[in-house]
Amino acid sequence: MHHKIEMLIVGAGFAGLTMALEARKRGIKDIAILEKADDIGGTWRENTYPGVACDVPSHLYSMATHLNPHWSRAYAGGAEIQAYLQNVARQEGLYDLCHFGQELKSARWDGTRWQVETMDGQHWSARFLVSAIGALHYPSIPDIPGADGFPGPSFHSAEWNHDVDLTGKRVAVVGTGASAVQFVPEIAKIAGHVTIFQRSAPYVMPRPDGPISPWLRSLYARFPILPRIRRKLIFMIFEFRHRVFRGEERAVNFALKMWRKTLERAITDPAERRILTPDYRIGCKRILSSNDWYPTLARDNVSVVPKGVARIEGDTVIAADGTRTKADVLIWGTGFHVTDVVERLDITGTDGLTLRSAWSDGMCAHLGTAVAGFPNFFLLLGPHTGLGHNSVVLMIEAQVGHIGRVLSEMQREGLSAITPDAAKQAAFTREMHGRHADGVWQAGGCTSWYMDAEGRNTTLWPGTVAEFQKRMAQSGLEQYRPAALGNGEN
Repeated sequence: MHHKIEMLIVGAGFAGLTMALEARKRGIKDIAILEKADDIGGTWRENTYPGVACDVPSHLYSMATHLNPHWSRAYAGGAEIQAYLQNVARQEGLYDLCHFGQELKSARWDGTRWQVETMDGQHWSARFLVSAIGALHYPSIPDIPGADGFPGPSFHSAEWNHDVDLTGKRVAVVGTGASAVQFVPEIAKIAGHVTIFQRSAPYVMPRPDGPISPWLRSLYARFPILPRIRRKLIFMIFEFRHRVFRGEERAVNFALKMWRKTLERAITDPAERRILTPDYRIGCKRILSSNDWYPTLARDNVSVVPKGVARIEGDTVIAADGTRTKADVLIWGTGFHVTDVVERLDITGTDGLTLRSAWSDGMCAHLGTAVAGFPNFFLLLGPHTGLGHNSVVLMIEAQVGHIGRVLSEMQREGLSAITPDAAKQAAFTREMHGRHADGVWQAGGCTSWYMDAEGRNTTLWPGTVAEFQKRMAQSGLEQYRPAALGNGEN
């Protein structure tokens, strides 16, 4: 089946839906959204593990154009976030644009348009191609000797097997990242014993979570300015957290004091405190938030092995220090493919240039949004647009606003295709690497999913959200050049 459209968006999460709304506002009517799953939601559709929730407050983790006065908690759970996105899609008629069960196989620029093929053989021809695939849904499982021979249920947190009853079971959890911090407190309530294999301890901070009372929700619904004010206040507080990552002494000391107080309140054993104390600067890895993590680790049926897994022999998980632990169930809390998620896609630009080749020296995109040599191709949450301190929805909105203005300027100038100025893209990439060189993410004494295989931070934006918003608002068509057109397939 062949479809010819104006804009093709890949992914129906926050990024894809926000892009569709902006494109439609800019006069692009012929839009399609390809989604590999059977519903919208992205990260919040894929991750259904017990306790799944956002670590950004609900009123900030939402679209500025579609504030939700009805959030039930300060930090919403995954199901509620997906329901929010579904409601936005229904209100705006975005379901009509979605084609579910359509996974991208390849995309090739033919000189005038993008020729896209899906895994089931459908063909799409589009003037504009937008990647909104996100990153937190392609599970990363380490290559552990013997893992395939584990006799019991084994699954990644993003592929939670809800048919497995953990009641009374011996559960081995590999990893102590954001997902584990959320699901371990839940499964510890019913499991016989939970053993956590920790390569490096995370900094886990408390958060002001709790239900939002019905009367307050009613007030928000009646006076829309109130949730907007709440959103602004949360934004300002979270922007302040960037000072920790900049290494400002007062901010760092304040954060460490909060973390230490949280740890020591729950964990009284000095030896266990040492195990749970990170050996790197705060902020080097993602700072996690939970009110339950440390109290859960103090339970009699929970233990922490302060080493990674070396191998697995039958039902025995063996740590790097030789510790042997028998388990009935094995759960991987080992995160996701991030730095290589887009380059794994088969995307070919001008003169046969593949995205994999263009990124052979590391991911790069001008303003994190477009790649030289790939006309009319845009990335949402591309290189150097991730955050360690605030809501990525704000980054998406800034990118989408920039793309929308560029589309309008293209129309006014009568341009059919554009590509980023290669020199400006190279300068932007040098700037990013320069700003990261001495920063906590690059030089904080840890390894993290922010880094690529060569040790470069190609994931995070080094500044504040306000800086990125201003930069994107001031950038337009001057950042690009007209792309030479060939004889396309139409």
